[in-house]
Formats: sequence, structure tokens, C-alpha cells
Amino acid sequence: MQADKTLQFVSDRFYEEGGIVELLKKYIEIPNQSPHYDSAWATNGYMDAAVDLLVNWAKAQQVPGLAIEVVRIEGRTPLIFMELPANGVEGETVLLYGHMDKQPPLLPWAEGLGPYLPVIREGKLYGRGGADDGYSLFSSVTAIKALQAQGAKYPRTVVIVEASEESGSPDLPAYIEHLKERIGNVSLVVCLDSGCGNYEQFWLTTSLRGVAMGVLKVSVLKEGVHSGSASGIIPSSFRVLRQVLSRLENPETGEILCPELYVDIPAERVTQAHEAAKYLGDSVYSEMPFLEGVQPVLTDPAELLLNKTWRPQLAVVGGEGLPSLEGGNVMRTHTSIKLSIRLPPTGDASVAIPALKKLLEENPPYGAKVEYIPLGAVAGWASPVLAPWLSEAVSKASQDFFKKPCLQFGEGGTIPFMGMLGKQFPKAEFVITGVLGPASNAHGPNEFLHLDMAVKVTACVTHILADFGNKA
Repeated sequence: MQADKTLQFVSDRFYEEGGIVELLKKYIEIPNQSPHYDSAWATNGYMDAAVDLLVNWAKAQQVPGLAIEVVRIEGRTPLIFMELPANGVEGETVLLYGHMDKQPPLLPWAEGLGPYLPVIREGKLYGRGGADDGYSLFSSVTAIKALQAQGAKYPRTVVIVEASEESGSPDLPAYIEHLKERIGNVSLVVCLDSGCGNYEQFWLTTSLRGVAMGVLKVSVLKEGVHSGSASGIIPSSFRVLRQVLSRLENPETGEILCPELYVDIPAERVTQAHEAAKYLGDSVYSEMPFLEGVQPVLTDPAELLLNKTWRPQLAVVGGEGLPSLEGGNVMRTHTSIKLSIRLPPTGDASVAIPALKKLLEENPPYGAKVEYIPLGAVAGWASPVLAPWLSEAVSKASQDFFKKPCLQFGEGGTIPFMGMLGKQFPKAEFVITGVLGPASNAHGPNEFLHLDMAVKVTACVTHILADFGNKA
């Protein structure tokens, strides 16, 4: 494979008239929210519209040998399944993964931008779902076409694009089981749904955190009481909640105080964090949209990377029982908050829930009714150490297309699909990559797809697949 030809081929497919960028704009216009956020997804037609757009484009590419199918299991979101026979590499299967469902709008967006309003500014395509991760199907098919254009050998290739990832992939296990014979024994998994530390080099994700979700509720009264009569006599449910929450999180440092949630961080991951920190510097935190004067919890980039990838962390992501600011002057019956607790990649999610319940509920202050109501826990994932051929392939791809070394680091999010495939294909190699870099703001307002990054990541994947063919 010639790198200059690959890059030109991929770039042309993205930027040509009627090309991928134009189709991504149309995709962004479709409000196909994930089922968790849109109870009417099965009847409003948005998910089907996204499926049709993606499938029609893929078929229009007329890729020799590529079979394209929409698989549907009743009551579940659809799944796009593609299969390409091997060319000169027998007995091996590569699986390319992406998803097409979207997070909700999360308003407001900046002036002139909107979740379903595609806008290009300074090489960035703004709009919900372009980076997370509507580009993935386009990237996968284009990589296959680029291989064929240069006559490269490649293994049998399967492409899966699901529609429930943003809801935690509840439909995916059923499809994996349904299609397991057609998927076959996978030797290499390429996932395009992850992040990058910058837009100047190729990044691999080596781990993903798990997550435990739950509601912490503190109740103290049968009915509300005027604060003039009750304050000083009745313990505020908010104050009790603060005390209980301090058992879990150090209020000064944010350190999690539940030892069951920790694991020993592997030495190679510590080394990788320090290597990534050399390139990223203070951009690890300076790229965050802080208000003026707000500081990060630490300023050591390597420690911040380890915080967001291997150490348990707490975020309060919802609340109930608090009236609006126009509410009355009343001691409230209860306060509830929704806790999102990120777990280390190799932590045991099944241990987290009983440990949290014991820590938060035992010996409640003032005898208040304290409940930790679990909403579920998902395990994290840690990749195997790269095989020598793959380590060389990713390094060469980064140098070919970015002129800089490939870097490896953990991501703070959760992709349930990775753990699922890790168990199903324990001998598979993994290339987990993506375009979600600084300020791209997946799940938040002003999400964007860095277009040149998408082009180069696609080119890197193309050459990794070609190297897989040569390796075999």
C-alpha cells in the first residue's frame, strides 16, 4: 500500500461533490436519538431514516463482493450487517464496529449551531452524531474500497453498525448471538467509537472504564414543614445527604473512599499515561470549557490521565426533590441525587453495588432513611498487549499519515460492546480508535467531527488491515 495514494483516495471520497461530508450533513439532520432518550423511536421513523441513508450510500459504492443487510429482531433497534469475502487471506476475520444512534440535543448550543443543523467551521463539522459516531460506516466502507483500489490482500471482513450504543447497547447481545455463525471467529476487532488525545497523531484506546449508576435518596419527613418552624429541629435532608456522600468521596480532593472500587494499575498503563502526557501537556485540562478562574483538580497531566482512566471517580448527574428557585420556604421531605461512578477497567462491577450500598446506607445520620437504589453496573474493559505485528502496523500508520508516533491511552467512557467481544473472542487483537478529541464534546453541546482527523484515521485503518493481510 502506498500511503500517498491511500490518503488521496480517502480524502477524495470525503470531500468530493456528493461525497461523505455531504452525506454526513444529511445524517446530522436526522434526530435519531438512542432508545433510552426517545421512547417513540420505533414509530417516529428517525432511526429508519438514518438506516436508509447509510445503507443506500453503502450500496451506491458498489464495492465488489460486499453484501449489505439490515437485520431486525422484533422489539429491538435495527442493525446494519456487512460481509466481505477474503482476498488472499484465508481463515481470518476482521470485525469493524460503529453505531448510528445519537445522544439527546443537550441545549443550548452556540450561536449559529444546533444538534441537527450541520455547520462546517474551520474544518470541523458541527452537529449531533457526526463524530459519535456516524462517520464510522463511511470510514469502514471507504477503507475497504481503498484496499481494493490498490489491489491489497485483506481478510474476510464483517462490519456491524448498531443503533443502541448510546443506551448501553442493550440490543447488541441478541444480535451477536443471532449472527454468531455469520460473524465467525474474529481475529481482529477495529472499533471507531473512541477518542484521541489530539488531532496530530493516531491514538489507540487501551482501556475503558466501567460504570455503576444509582440513586442516593435521603428522606426525613412525612410532609414538608415551614423552615421557620423546623430548621434547627429537623435535620435537613440535603445536609444528611452531604454527610453520607462524604463517606464515598473526599469533598476536598474528590478521592473515592470506597476501597472495593480500586484496582492496581498495570505498570505498562502508567508508562503509557506518562508518554501521552509528554505530548499533551496541559492540554489534558486546558481544553476543557472551564469558566474563567476555575482550576482542575490537579495540574500533573499524567496523574489526570490516570484519574480519568484507571481510578474510580464520582459525578452527580441528576437530582430530585429540589423545587425551582421560585419555590416556597419549606423544609423538604427528601433529597435524591443520581450518581455516576466510573469504575477501573479491570474492576469487578458486581462488587461495586453491594459495597456502595453498605457504605452509604449503614448507620445513617440522625436515623434518617437513606437508600442507595442501584440502576445497574457495567464492567470496564482492558485490551491485551499488542502483538508485535500490530504494534508495528499502528506505529507505521501513524508515521505515514501523521508524521508522528502512535500513542496509547485509556478512555474514561464505557463501550459495553468491547467487553462483550473481549469475552466472546478472547484471542482477538483490538484496535480501538476514534476522532473524539479535544473540545469535540460528544454527548454535549457543540459536538463536532474533525474532518481531516476522520480522513487520516480512515487511512490508518486501511493500512492496518493491509498489514494484517501481509502478516497472515
